[in-house]
Amino acid sequence: MLEEKDIKRLIEKVIAQMVAKEQVENKIESVDTQKYDEDLRDLVALDLKEWFLVEDAHDKNGYMKMKAYTPARIGVGRAGVRYKTDTMLRFRADHAAAQDAVFTDVSDDFINELKLFSVKTKCKDKDEFLTRPDLGKQFDEDQIGIIKDKCNKKPQVQIYVSDGLSSTAIEANVKDVLPAIMQGLESYGISVGTPFFVKYGRVGAMDEISEALDADVTCVLIGERPGLITAESMSAYIAYKATIGMPESRRNVISNIHKGGTPPVEAGAHIAEVIKIMLDKKISGVELKL
Repeated sequence: MLEEKDIKRLIEKVIAQMVAKEQVENKIESVDTQKYDEDLRDLVALDLKEWFLVEDAHDKNGYMKMKAYTPARIGVGRAGVRYKTDTMLRFRADHAAAQDAVFTDVSDDFINELKLFSVKTKCKDKDEFLTRPDLGKQFDEDQIGIIKDKCNKKPQVQIYVSDGLSSTAIEANVKDVLPAIMQGLESYGISVGTPFFVKYGRVGAMDEISEALDADVTCVLIGERPGLITAESMSAYIAYKATIGMPESRRNVISNIHKGGTPPVEAGAHIAEVIKIMLDKKISGVELKL
């Protein structure tokens, strides 16, 4: 656990770097923005459960017991009617991490490391992806052609990865989740098609992929909308015989996959089990009794 003096020292560094970054953005002078980003990540990494900023608390031990069971911002104190500086900076840091998760892309190096080929939806850039959710569910013919060319037709299970609304979630979790799913399905004797990556993808893109490959079950690992608790949360959406235009009630979802929620390896094993049940019962969504 960091001591209070260490937390304050880090906060002072982040304040200085925030001012410096604003100067760069306003073209006032040149500073090391990479160092700012590193310090910001250090601040976000601090566990809020260790913070206690309420002065003269009547029951500090009771506060700390509550904080042990929730990531909520309790016991953060206040200065009059306002947040304390420490609390406000952590809030800004978490907000910045959430923005980065949405607006940055999954790196090519990460995709290549996982040996995934890449396609993209009809969205031409991040702005269009955020403002036109419908285009994030559709592919141009050449992209469907790539999927058909590189993947096995009629797989029992087709798994793919998509950035969704958090590239951070993908890079934080997929390396553990994907192998766990593959190993789990292999242990059940279930064959899996060729995994790949979809850029600018919404959940509904799985329907077009399912039809193109005639997959029995389709599973997408996709970044969730980030919040102020974590920007690293990922979900797995799974459907049996998904078709374009089908109701959302035909999907199952395993959400909150991250180090502070459902651990990635544990989630992978559970996803494999759910897929097996779908194949056995030939159904998914609200009608599937797990």
